[in-house]
Amino acid sequence: MSSSIIALFHEAERLEKTHNAAGAAELYKRWVALNPDDPNLAAALFNMAVVAQRSGDPFGAINALRDAIRINPDFHPPYINLGRALEDVGQVGAAISQWLALSGRLASVNGAALRHKLMALTQAGRVLESNHLDAPAEDALRQVLDLSPDEAQAAQHWIALRQRQCKWPVVTGWDGVEARALLANISPLSTAVMFDDPMFQLARTAVYARETIARPAKPPYEHSTRMAERPRRLKIGYVSSDLREHAVGFGISETMELHDRSRFEIHGYYCGIARDDETKSRIRASLDSWTDITGFSDDDAAALIARTGIDILVDVNGYTRDARTAVFARRPAPIQANWFGFPGSMATPYHHYIIADPHVIPEGHEIFFSEKVMRLACYQPNDRKRRVAPEPPQREAEGLTGSGFVFCCLNGTQKITAQVFTAWMQILNAVPSSVLWLLDSSPETTARLRQMAAAAGVAPERLCFAPKRPNPQHLARYPLADLFLDTFPYGAHTTAADAMWMGTPVLTLEGRGFAARVCAGLVKSAGLPELVCSSWEEYVARAIAIAQTPGIAGELRKRLVHNRDTAALFDTPRLVKGLEGLYDRMWEEFRNGELPVPNLTNLASYAEIGLGLIEGGEGLSIDPQAYAAEIARWNQYEPVAPDYRLWPQPGPDNVLPLKRAAA
Repeated sequence: MSSSIIALFHEAERLEKTHNAAGAAELYKRWVALNPDDPNLAAALFNMAVVAQRSGDPFGAINALRDAIRINPDFHPPYINLGRALEDVGQVGAAISQWLALSGRLASVNGAALRHKLMALTQAGRVLESNHLDAPAEDALRQVLDLSPDEAQAAQHWIALRQRQCKWPVVTGWDGVEARALLANISPLSTAVMFDDPMFQLARTAVYARETIARPAKPPYEHSTRMAERPRRLKIGYVSSDLREHAVGFGISETMELHDRSRFEIHGYYCGIARDDETKSRIRASLDSWTDITGFSDDDAAALIARTGIDILVDVNGYTRDARTAVFARRPAPIQANWFGFPGSMATPYHHYIIADPHVIPEGHEIFFSEKVMRLACYQPNDRKRRVAPEPPQREAEGLTGSGFVFCCLNGTQKITAQVFTAWMQILNAVPSSVLWLLDSSPETTARLRQMAAAAGVAPERLCFAPKRPNPQHLARYPLADLFLDTFPYGAHTTAADAMWMGTPVLTLEGRGFAARVCAGLVKSAGLPELVCSSWEEYVARAIAIAQTPGIAGELRKRLVHNRDTAALFDTPRLVKGLEGLYDRMWEEFRNGELPVPNLTNLASYAEIGLGLIEGGEGLSIDPQAYAAEIARWNQYEPVAPDYRLWPQPGPDNVLPLKRAAA
């Protein structure tokens, strides 16, 4: 569209907003008269008709719409509006004729054709995304949403692709597709990246689970006959697609090796890519049994787990790629827990526990989880046997330029938000000799980030990009960085632990949701609590102070190295002992008939309320009392069942009538 017509639309809109519809109509008339050969003339006539209709001039609207159709018969909106305008003046037959004329022009558009086009575009988007062709994948999925705005899977992947490409704002509507409709289908992971709102995260996840995980046709497995004394060896089953060269696999390897085999029998159920690697082999060798269930149906996988007599089945995927949540829906084990793979509640009726720590789920935050909360000292497992390349790399080989202070963030680009990037640019502007070292992405995304840096007054070359490396080489390059700047609200998790293991201090901002609290907990567990910030202002000021004050970064590095063998973050034996203690307690509760019942009451209502509250913008953190006020208003219209989260509202002493148990 030409700049001339865009300026016309903006000025006409401004006039209408100031209640000067007559001025807007006159503006369109003048433009149409002076631009008879403009390729966008039909669009201008259409908008002129809209203004005329709103101004009470139906006949002027009819004339303009007929001219638009005459000039461009393939421009479809005028047929719709012309039919309605004719109907409004009593010309019902002529109105029907207009609509049927448009239908005739679109004769090839029918149900079968639409379904086939949707399938073709969806498949193309899937393959393009998996091959990291993000922009074409985004375009294919946008076409799907153009045709069918309620396609949930297309919306989820479209949002995730825009997050990965750092296209902000991520969610914007367009003609026929509302932003609210897109957000109504956002995935749990994308929700955690976009909003630090634990209530909306829980509620949206519950809706997602109900819509994507079908209720099994067969009744769940019956386990009441097993409510007896603890067996000599509790059978623990870990289900994950990431027991391989993946952040989860790297972190959990030593934990699998340290389980007490005199008291526990450890089984692995793998559901990931069919490729062997060193980490996968190491984990497999540490288990009592390893079963690849990738090719199994959900029913068959559940039957196998039930036949094996697994006592506690641990979900180490959550809502991540290749997860087998539907296996858990069949309840093949009497106790089912959520740990490590997903930073939040599973919000299902079949996950009984979530394993966390006092940092990620502090006292009082239990209301944001459907599971009963069980706590370790530090919930994240770490491998003290990490393999690190012996030769540290040179700066130039890792994309670093200059010799100044190196800020880094080696999180995936999907975690970078507009708020984070703005803070980073403030830091770089205050420390002129510094650079920001990011993980490499697509050429388009790299260029976009550099363009935004230039717009913020930062030379584009001060954004350096680290090429993808195998994990040993990736770990070896961390000492090149002076300070790791965390993202928000979805912070660094295993990435932060890797950085601190290698002596690179991490500066983080603590939020309210699980994903926004993990890094703060890790930094505290590593012995650097002063690097946990509570506001953007503090985050920016602390980063600048560390970079500008000689010796601070080096002192922080020394403390990390000194604390490494004693810090809770890297005390894997302590974690394993604590984990086994939680498993014993879970069995005791099951044996005593006290297995927790997940609380899912009113979560669909909270999800709907949340959609209205978060429409104010990305990056919002909504006060839970806003939900409480709205659910109270709903109750005035129709009684709302008690959920003992936010309804009924807490009394004066802020104590809920019934608080979920936690450990």
